[in-house]
Amino acid sequence: MALRRCWAFAGVVPRLLWNRPVLPGTSVHGGRSLVCSIVNSQSGCRNRDFSSAPQSSEVTYEQLKQLLAGRRAVVIDVREPWELREYGFIPGSVNVPLGQVNTALQLGPEEFKEKYGGEKPLPTDNIVFSCLAGIRSKAALNTAGSLGYKDVQHYPGGWKDWEKNEQHR
Repeated sequence: MALRRCWAFAGVVPRLLWNRPVLPGTSVHGGRSLVCSIVNSQSGCRNRDFSSAPQSSEVTYEQLKQLLAGRRAVVIDVREPWELREYGFIPGSVNVPLGQVNTALQLGPEEFKEKYGGEKPLPTDNIVFSCLAGIRSKAALNTAGSLGYKDVQHYPGGWKDWEKNEQHR
C-alpha cells in the first residue's frame, strides 16, 4: 500500500523539483534528502534511498571474520553447489544458489532449513552474501533488499579473497 502511494507521487516529484532551488548542503545526486522529504511529507513513504541496498553494503575479509566469530551475521553463498565442492566454502555459510535466492527468502523457516540446511534469516537479521568474486553476491543483495531485508551486505572479494586471506594466516 505504501509503495502504491510512493508510485502515485512519482510523477509529481520531478515537477516539484523542477522549479525548486537547490540549497547548499542539499543532496540531489543521491536523491535522498530533497526528494524523500517531499515524497515522505506527501505519501508517508519510508526514508530510504532509491536503491534497495544500504549505503555501506560491502564487507571486507576482516569484517566478515568478526561477524562470523561473533555470530552476528548469516552468510549466504550464492554459488552453485558444484562450485562449493570443487573450490571450497566459507565455514558456517549457507548455500543458496543465486537463481533460488528470491524464492528461498520467501520460504517458511522449516522449509528453508530442510532445503538449504541452515536457519532462514529474518528480515531484520544481518545477511552477508558471498560468491566467487563479488558479482553474484551483489545481485543477491539487491534481491534481498527488494524483498524487505534491511541489513544486507555482500563480500565483494568472495571465495577468491577468503581463500587468499586464509592461506596467509
